[in-house]
Amino acid sequence: MGLRERIEGIWYGGEPAPWWLLMLVPLYRALVGLRRLPCRLGLLRPARIAVPVICVGNLVAGGSGKTPLVIALVDALRARGWQPGVVSRGYGGSAREARLLGPDSTPAEVGDEPVLIARRTGAAVAVGRDRAQAARLLLAQGVDLVLADDGLQNPGFVRDVEICVVDGRRRFGNGRLLPAGPLREPATRFAEYDFRVCNGGQTQQGEIPMQLEGSQAIALAGDTASRPLASFSGTAVHAVAAIGDPQRFFDALRGKGIELIAHAFADHHAFVPSDLEFGDARPVLMTEKDAVKCLPFARAGQWFVPVTASLPASFFDAIAARLQRPKAS
Repeated sequence: MGLRERIEGIWYGGEPAPWWLLMLVPLYRALVGLRRLPCRLGLLRPARIAVPVICVGNLVAGGSGKTPLVIALVDALRARGWQPGVVSRGYGGSAREARLLGPDSTPAEVGDEPVLIARRTGAAVAVGRDRAQAARLLLAQGVDLVLADDGLQNPGFVRDVEICVVDGRRRFGNGRLLPAGPLREPATRFAEYDFRVCNGGQTQQGEIPMQLEGSQAIALAGDTASRPLASFSGTAVHAVAAIGDPQRFFDALRGKGIELIAHAFADHHAFVPSDLEFGDARPVLMTEKDAVKCLPFARAGQWFVPVTASLPASFFDAIAARLQRPKAS
């Protein structure tokens, strides 16, 4: 059993946390406290952007459905008259200084999730370790609303609306802080956010239900042909996922009656051609987030499955009602 599988078993599988992980929890808590101390002492003021800011994040390390939700928010708020842009840290990319994504930006430079968001929405996207600085780059693009992809635990910028996403299947795992558990903050913090979104599973009181829906597979190479995902039913395929919860993707494929050979990689894995060479002619299905990294060496027989986040219209209406348009200068 590899380290990743061992950690998953401890965090979500009921395995006891070893003493050495438990001993590191106070250190993690102290580091988090030190990061927030300058703001609490008034030595550092959180930066305020000149337009409303919506922050979308989660309480756990790894994926919970933030990126599909950000994409859905861009589309829904644009339909309600806003011109949203997206800011991200650009995790996994080499860029350090704040920058706007361009048509030639690659996941290696700016991270896989920002590239995916830009391709799916056509919105202006900026990345940078200093999210406030990156967000200001969006204003020159005509943006009147900033969506921060992740960053709930970042005290460096003011946000008008906070949305926390929870994986409805895994929830908060064993309920422990990192590294003995998956939590970035205590689970009690969840109730304090403006909106709480439950991605799949059983929705609890006060949570907004979200479902990820995907019914088509799109070819990575060639003329971007598509076919119904159900058409792979009864066919053995290789399923590739380098996301926070690969099992969610694998279960979705099995739910379509697809037989699969599962290949899970670490979240944000930097794919190389050999990662997709399995010694046979079976089709390869992957997530859209992984596809943006595999396009440069894509070949026939490789497909990605885009998903769309489905949420009640009342959720988007409630968010729009909280926003105030910036005053004209």
